[in-house]
Amino acid sequence: MKKAFLYPLQKRKPDFIMKIYEIDGKKYRLPNELTDFQLQMYIHLINWKWAHLTQESGFFKNSPYDALLPDELKSQGYPLYRPIKERFLDHQQRFPFKSHKFLGHMASSQAACANLFLPLLEDPLVAAKVLGGVKTDLKSIATDHLDRGFRIEFWDEPDNVLNDHTNVSGTDADIAIAYYDHEGNLNLWMIEHKLTEVEFTTCGGFKSLGRTPSHACAPASAILDNKNLCYYHSKCKFRYWDITVQDSSPFTANRIREYDECPFKGGMNQLWRNQLLATSLEISPSPKWPYKKVYFSVVYHPRNDSLRPSINEFQKLIGYNDRFFAFSSEKLINRAKEINEPALSEWVRWYQELYYF
Repeated sequence: MKKAFLYPLQKRKPDFIMKIYEIDGKKYRLPNELTDFQLQMYIHLINWKWAHLTQESGFFKNSPYDALLPDELKSQGYPLYRPIKERFLDHQQRFPFKSHKFLGHMASSQAACANLFLPLLEDPLVAAKVLGGVKTDLKSIATDHLDRGFRIEFWDEPDNVLNDHTNVSGTDADIAIAYYDHEGNLNLWMIEHKLTEVEFTTCGGFKSLGRTPSHACAPASAILDNKNLCYYHSKCKFRYWDITVQDSSPFTANRIREYDECPFKGGMNQLWRNQLLATSLEISPSPKWPYKKVYFSVVYHPRNDSLRPSINEFQKLIGYNDRFFAFSSEKLINRAKEINEPALSEWVRWYQELYYF
């Protein structure tokens, strides 16, 4: 039997015990546990903040952190790119979604996602040229769907086919883009954006205080034979496993059975759930979801290698199904440079200065 892919049992949450780092004669107030990449990225982002925004720190639990923005700047929507701030707020007003708790953090993944995609989507023709360099079947943005072709924090509201959405949690994509392919089909592209995260969201059921000894996470074959062994299934009534075993699913029982423990305890959990959402929308008979094909992707910072093990294992698990792929943000930036649109030149310069080092 294939040995289970080893994951941390739960997602590492930021350790917000403040530590002072002294680097190149400067002092930085940061969380006390950071990977090498996170430390380099935080230092870069803070230096940018000090040069372009403010020397003031923000506070979390009464402790100052230099990567956090002070309340005054957070209220002004920083670190969003200024030209897309109003578009972001207008979109949020008309298609309500929650701002992340740390949107005012220089390393906010929600802000970085908006900063990467919204400047492109301002002009659908430009967006198609750039995004088509990564999503090669994309011919044009479907501006007659969603909010002129996109939704931030997208999920299948109000259907909730996974049955996991509450006021505080649930499966969604950071951004979804509706588009027409070269055959004229209407498709949907769901994207999860990661910046400094070291792992994807892991299984909340495995960590739940309500979990009992009957909720066995091993072996994976046992869960396939009795889905009630999964806390998510038996207690939460989430439909993850029901959809996983459907014929339309990219997951196959034989591959899952190769794991000594549930393959979705660790970082593949978030990938699994988003892929299930994509599958459900593709097969949905509802006219609300008229998409012929629904894809799910991860976009990550080109120097963040921490996510690759989960991405690689997930691709193997689904047999390299074309409904999932991952790419770095640099691919979009390089494509924007190639097409040489004057409207994008200032954004490209700004984005690279802020996020690359």
